[in-house]
Amino acid sequence: MPGFDAVTEFASAPTAVLATLGSDGAPHLVPVVFAVRRDAESATIYTAVDAKRKSTHKLRRLANIERDERVSLLADHYTDDWTQLWWVRADGLAATHYSGEEMATGYALLRAKYRQYERIALDGPVVTIAVTRWSSWQA
Repeated sequence: MPGFDAVTEFASAPTAVLATLGSDGAPHLVPVVFAVRRDAESATIYTAVDAKRKSTHKLRRLANIERDERVSLLADHYTDDWTQLWWVRADGLAATHYSGEEMATGYALLRAKYRQYERIALDGPVVTIAVTRWSSWQA
């Protein structure tokens, strides 16, 4: 694809898969919605725990991040036209925020990207990922 900008494609993807490390070292994967704040030198990815129904309020991804801050997020684009396929992975260091500026920034960015947050409450913690490495592939 001419002019493929991996970070821009990643940021525009509707969802990504967040990978954290469990206490046994095994990967734990969960789909998430997210937003990206990018400046000249860095990028931060924001995702939040919202009010959608969950099987538990003790989310494994949060416990995993507390134990090991290393995470990856993978966004991809699939279509039957395989010349248009791509994926982008962001590796980074995660932190969980229960209040403060990062939480407010995350909520604002997520509300701007997803109109569903007009009806679904954002009332849980925000996870930030300071991206340390981008990897990508395109057809």
